Amino acid sequence: MAFSDQFLEELRARTGLADVISRHVKLVKKGREHLGLCPFHKEKTPSFTVNEDKGFYHCFGCEAHGSAFDFVMNTEGLTFPEAVEKLAQEAGMEIPRDTPEDRERQQQRQTLFDVTEKAATYFERQLRMPEGKGALDYLKNRGFDDDVIKRFRLGFAPDGRNVLKAALVKDGIEEDLMVAAGLIIKPDDDSRESYDCFRGRVMFPITDQRDRVIAFGGRILGDGEPKYLNSPETPLFHKGRVLYGLKLASGPARKDGTIIVTEGYTDVIALNRARFENAVAPLGTALTEDQIKLLWRVVPEPVLCFDGDAAGQKAAARAAERALPILTSGFGLRFAMLPTDEDPDSLIRSGGRDAMASIIEGALPLSEVLWRMETGGRLPKTPEERAASQKRLRDYARQINDSTLRSHFSSLFNDRIWSASRAGRKASGRGGDWAPSMHLEDAAGPKTPVSALERAQKVLLAIIINHPEIFDRVEETLGKFSFGKGRFDGLRQELISVLLKDAEMESDGVKDVLRERGYAESLDVLFRDPLISQNRHINAEATADDYQPLWNENVEFLKHLENAPEVEKVKKTGDAGIAEEDWEQTRALIKQSMPGSRD
Repeated sequence: MAFSDQFLEELRARTGLADVISRHVKLVKKGREHLGLCPFHKEKTPSFTVNEDKGFYHCFGCEAHGSAFDFVMNTEGLTFPEAVEKLAQEAGMEIPRDTPEDRERQQQRQTLFDVTEKAATYFERQLRMPEGKGALDYLKNRGFDDDVIKRFRLGFAPDGRNVLKAALVKDGIEEDLMVAAGLIIKPDDDSRESYDCFRGRVMFPITDQRDRVIAFGGRILGDGEPKYLNSPETPLFHKGRVLYGLKLASGPARKDGTIIVTEGYTDVIALNRARFENAVAPLGTALTEDQIKLLWRVVPEPVLCFDGDAAGQKAAARAAERALPILTSGFGLRFAMLPTDEDPDSLIRSGGRDAMASIIEGALPLSEVLWRMETGGRLPKTPEERAASQKRLRDYARQINDSTLRSHFSSLFNDRIWSASRAGRKASGRGGDWAPSMHLEDAAGPKTPVSALERAQKVLLAIIINHPEIFDRVEETLGKFSFGKGRFDGLRQELISVLLKDAEMESDGVKDVLRERGYAESLDVLFRDPLISQNRHINAEATADDYQPLWNENVEFLKHLENAPEVEKVKKTGDAGIAEEDWEQTRALIKQSMPGSRD
């Protein structure tokens, strides 16, 4: 099967080389390249490099070299057509059929590049003509000097109905090609004449990653509407897959480790003028998944910079939610909010480069932005507020398809909700039972050290036995705790031994092995306790969102409980015969040591 150069070129542009290779090789970012152990020969010192900018990998040990297509062919044993089909499917691209019509469209696409380039050159010339003086004055007043104007190829579209059309006709360009390139508008009514798309506007050429002009943005001079106008969708231009300024920004961004996403063309140029050469912008729409993936091909954690007004906050919220389903380990977003009524240009003018740098350096991670979106940046105080916030935050976490990342987000949100709960109890002045909630009514009777310790120990053991998949994440924590001479420390040690040998064992298998090893009575005592048997947050049907907060609560509880003097006595002797008043005093001392317990 033959593939056109245009199709292969677009597929390369939409395929992250490092993403493809990292499925087989653990890569580490080193400057502009990624480094790892070569998959094509045995080595102990990494000599395998991946260069996203140039689109190839190279091994300095065995001389293996090639593109994403070569890598898939060599690692998966595919032919070239099979490798192309696989990568196209992953990129969501339909492979064009090799028909006369397809070949004609491909030829037209190449011709359209010539048309848009001629239009860009025309607009550049017009900026220096007498009729372009108003546009040039506007740019100069914005602080855009000749170097900036040349670097971004800024231009001017005269305010005439057919000015560009007439100029391109003189260059031998057919009207149908101008329409296809999005440069002129042809009314549905054939009796009416076509007309220029851009009139009386400062022009901003939009380029692809090969620096070819694919479309234009135009800003009106004066009070007309719309203020900003982009080219329509064309065979060259799909605005949801393009970022303004990306070609210029990619190199500096990889060198700096940061790429700044702002709201418009002039913001990008203003930042560039202030030596932030790593700035890009979407094209009049909310940031799309394709654009986020483009950013991740440059740096793992782009900074999204929004105006501080209500519209900017809504844009940040949309971007945050748009990113959740495609988040993967090692990639994220940070958010920088400008002061109200400021944009990058005005902030740099009033506060200088340092003011903007401070905003970028203070950018918040995605998890913090989601938290603030739901809580307004304050801890929810009442149980009702905490429950509502927890539900909404849990809904955010569930949108993340990467299971490891989803678990971390859930744990983080649950920890913060629990912190809010503790802060709420402190603020209400409530004393007495400060131990973590078991999601059941507390059993009657005094809260002795043994009941408090055993209660937390039981919860941890039951969670792991019912959900052994958590063991890999909690092995170190469980190993550090000693349950003293209580009945459950032997069970803890045996449980660790069982799961170290087979971390894939399911719950029923774990119970069977423990019974075979003499822990049947301990298991019966554990699972007969109503605290465990009636707790839907612990049982085998519970989800990670159910049991993870409970795990975190009891781990934190044991950390602060284990060093209390009265507890030390119980752990060493197993003696529960402690006076109630002594234990109450001990509990009060432990309470004071908990985080957030002091003003």
